[in-house]
Amino acid sequence: MYFTWNVLFWYCLFCFKVNVVLKLTHLPPLPDYYLNLCDFPHGYDPKRYFMMEGLVMAMTPVTKYTQGARFLCTEDTCPYSSGFQYIRVHVPGATESATVRNDFTCTLCGSSLKEDVKFRVLGDKQLVEMIHTRAVDALRADLTSSFRYQSTTVFLRGPAFISDNFQSLLSVTACSPWRFSAILANIFGSHVVPPGMYNTLKLCLLLSLVQTCGDEGEPGNFLDLLALTNDTLIVDRLLMYSLGIVARGTRHLASGEIFATVSKDEHGTGTANIQAGSALLATGGICFVGDLSSYKKDKLDLLHSVLETRTAIVFIPGKKYGEDVDQQLSFPIKCNFWAVADTCAPSKRSLKSDGAVLGSVDIGSFPSKMSNAFGLLIHCREAACDYPALALTHHTLREAMNPGEPLYPASMQFTTQDYEALIALARSLQIELSPEAESLIHGYYMASRRVRTDPVHGSKLSAASVKLLMSLAEAHAKLNLRCRVLEEDAVIAVLLCENSITLRHGSTQCQDLYQDYSPSETGFSSIPQYSGLPIQQPHESCQHEGLVRDIGQLSDHNSKGAIYHLNWDNHLSA
Repeated sequence: MYFTWNVLFWYCLFCFKVNVVLKLTHLPPLPDYYLNLCDFPHGYDPKRYFMMEGLVMAMTPVTKYTQGARFLCTEDTCPYSSGFQYIRVHVPGATESATVRNDFTCTLCGSSLKEDVKFRVLGDKQLVEMIHTRAVDALRADLTSSFRYQSTTVFLRGPAFISDNFQSLLSVTACSPWRFSAILANIFGSHVVPPGMYNTLKLCLLLSLVQTCGDEGEPGNFLDLLALTNDTLIVDRLLMYSLGIVARGTRHLASGEIFATVSKDEHGTGTANIQAGSALLATGGICFVGDLSSYKKDKLDLLHSVLETRTAIVFIPGKKYGEDVDQQLSFPIKCNFWAVADTCAPSKRSLKSDGAVLGSVDIGSFPSKMSNAFGLLIHCREAACDYPALALTHHTLREAMNPGEPLYPASMQFTTQDYEALIALARSLQIELSPEAESLIHGYYMASRRVRTDPVHGSKLSAASVKLLMSLAEAHAKLNLRCRVLEEDAVIAVLLCENSITLRHGSTQCQDLYQDYSPSETGFSSIPQYSGLPIQQPHESCQHEGLVRDIGQLSDHNSKGAIYHLNWDNHLSA
């Protein structure tokens, strides 16, 4: 059993008054700990904690209630006119008037008490109306059933959506539309790599996590990513850590099957038995396929086909499994795919193969068409530098000497559980696209198609790039807990997408244009560590407005053949 303690200490002249609020996170998975709504009430059973499961029929918005309040005697000569003699706290089942009202009197002199509002502690509450899951049977037109189901109203006190540290960070970074997500990326995964390393990759991982969908996910909102690195061990660890943040994630092994396969039933029936595979098991989450260089060509071709169509097809030959006709089943794939490619892996193909070089980056031994199937392509360059290697070595040694202990202040302030709650809340947000963001995305897409059009082969950009841009902008808005996609969200989408396209197809005649504002690792690593203090600089809003304006003018300048310079580092280094 796990629980957390919230302790409030109130000091008075003669003693300490302690209010302990016990918040259980888990209960033993035993029948006596489940509250069956059909058997309610339980009569005179002893009071204990229960878990409730049911269907939510209605809920109220989250409102505030008083957790605790301090009162003072109105008689100035009374000893209880100061100090902490009268502290009232909320108890389960009590109303608001039991904690705060204006008719309390002093037990010493009989004078009325007044509240010191500076010491009022507020919490969140929400009312939820629940009903037993079997009530769904009543919706199946079974009018002969004699069962009737009664809903139960549950008071939720303190429904914590994100941690207090994240709420504080969100508050102090409200001055910038980018700073909250940049700090999240900077300190994310500090159990695996030091803060400041692989920041572009970590930002993309967070964006992919919040863009995971449920079973009802809409096509086109997927955000797959492929990480190019010469240190697959560290990047693999980082992706495995990130995989645990989402509710449903699978780590696929190259020896298994990613998608559904058909085999003969082992129980002797002779019928076909369809195995789900890792991708279907990861529905609504992430499927991490590992290093692509460990896969054979047929597996890569199948993965490429599914990434293109988002559908896995299973063919069942009738004669083999005792049927008269053949069958073909289609399974929609609703998960994001992550993969790693070792840029130092020896190529098994000749230099004439299309798998030798991707844009300006050596991608090792897998076909370059696989990079086109993944939405985002990230090149992790930091391992080639001396200083990050030393920082990573220092991090590994400290972790080995102090196993299980947080190595950085960020690890204590923002735990893995905090990130899980943040991602869960961000995934649930309903997003709308602002006209300004949509105009910026379409303008950049048209301009990028113009500068990347080959007279023989046509444009190198497909219509899927628009979906990628939209998905990135939506994910960045969700990560910042916004319900509306702003121009600034579209800017991040443009920068990340442009960096990926440049890695995939190489530079153009406007090489300086793209190179200057591609999101390098130094762009995010310059973000300072969060220490609970405001971190805005006066010129930051002017910088991000300038970046939005510059990208907005990109289409017009490209149509005239001009080279327009944008500088990512200058805009985000503040």
